[in-house]
Amino acid sequence: MSNAMGINKSRSAAPASRSVLRQMCAVRPIDPAPAGKARLKQVLSARALIAIGLGATIGSGIFVLTGTVAANHTGPAITLSLLIAAFGGGLAALCYSEFAAFLPVPGSAYSYTYATLGEALAWFIGWNLLLEYAISASAVAVSWSAYVVSLLVNAPLGLDANEHVIPTHALINVPAVVIVAAMTWLLYVGVRFSAGANSYMVALKVGIIIVIVIAGLSYIDTANWHPYIPPNTGVRGHFGWTGIMQGAAIIFFSYVGFDTASTTALEARNPQRDLPIGILGALLISAVLYVAMSTVLTGMVPYTKLDSDAPVALALDAHPQLSWLSPLLKIGVIAGMTSVILTSLLGQPRILLSMADDGLLPPTMSRCHPRFKTPHVSTVITGVFAALIAAVFPLDLLTDLISMGILLAFAVVCIGVLVLRYTRPDTPRPFRVPFAPVTCVLGATVCLGMTYFLSAATWLRLLVWTIIGMSIYAFYGYRHSHLRQ
Repeated sequence: MSNAMGINKSRSAAPASRSVLRQMCAVRPIDPAPAGKARLKQVLSARALIAIGLGATIGSGIFVLTGTVAANHTGPAITLSLLIAAFGGGLAALCYSEFAAFLPVPGSAYSYTYATLGEALAWFIGWNLLLEYAISASAVAVSWSAYVVSLLVNAPLGLDANEHVIPTHALINVPAVVIVAAMTWLLYVGVRFSAGANSYMVALKVGIIIVIVIAGLSYIDTANWHPYIPPNTGVRGHFGWTGIMQGAAIIFFSYVGFDTASTTALEARNPQRDLPIGILGALLISAVLYVAMSTVLTGMVPYTKLDSDAPVALALDAHPQLSWLSPLLKIGVIAGMTSVILTSLLGQPRILLSMADDGLLPPTMSRCHPRFKTPHVSTVITGVFAALIAAVFPLDLLTDLISMGILLAFAVVCIGVLVLRYTRPDTPRPFRVPFAPVTCVLGATVCLGMTYFLSAATWLRLLVWTIIGMSIYAFYGYRHSHLRQ
């Protein structure tokens, strides 16, 4: 098998994921410095990785979905949905931490699946990660645009009551396109500058969330929390416990941040130590902030009024005493969402780079800029794709698809850790998942279980997306796979 996965010795600069796969099939330990590392700059500390995780996590989820999910699915019980999602995310984060320290390569769940469960399933996960990253950037760009232009509907396409895509007769969402293009350029010119800008924006938005929570505490009306779990309307997912579970599945999109940190493995200074810190630290901090924000929002105004692309601004505007704070907070929210777009666009190019290294995508997509040391071709492609999606699609359609993609990826990573425990039990692991059999199985079960509560329309869109992706794999990826060559 090692011969099948081997390559000519003259090709010493083999791509990282292929090199590690070859090592995993050999008897020697994994090389701590994977081949291909010189293509990217190793500049990210543990603090920067936590900031990247928070940058991708604290955005539309906390500033938008806390309101819309409460209004349409959970009522004040949005806090339960967040805790359920955090529980599932925490189990997956433990598994990510073991993989990231054990296998420090770019590609995130794609590379982990490739190493444990095979190429075809890895392609499926990598294709779905497009939903997690590029479309995540698009979704946040739509929310960013809503705050900028103070409109609730800004995209030319929307969803009707039956979740059918319909035209809204709006113009193309130009602000969303502009912000995606700007963040793509920032990532093109270097990860050090991008990480620094992200850290400042993360500090700003975390500070703003704390200000909102503290200021909002004085304006909470506990009557708005009754009933805590509104009775189900007779439709699955509309309040009651099915609403709480569907809310957890939708809000799961918010916990994408630690996955983003794992995609920067080759740009971390000490990935074996810093990646687990970045992954777990980002999840813990974001979970606390999400629960605090949702508690205050549903207490400040009735949950039925929070169905808006800008619910935080709506809650503040409902209290004239806070009007002096509203413009400043809106500016801060825009800055916070900007960091989410930045970090979402950071992860996808590195996944495309890994897929191209394995021959599943054209080799052009694995090129790195000789000066900036960034995957510039993949960065531009990701930016163009995200801008096109943001230009025409609404937030509610995008978030459900993102949640579906990330839930499937997290479930596969949990399974992959368990597989690797049996196939490579003696290999040293800088970080180990505690009680692995229970943690991994429970993590996969929770993540897969939440997909059940997503709408039938979301499943249909996933089916269409999967057919497109597997067709590309059949006609290009399978034939050009380095593993088969």
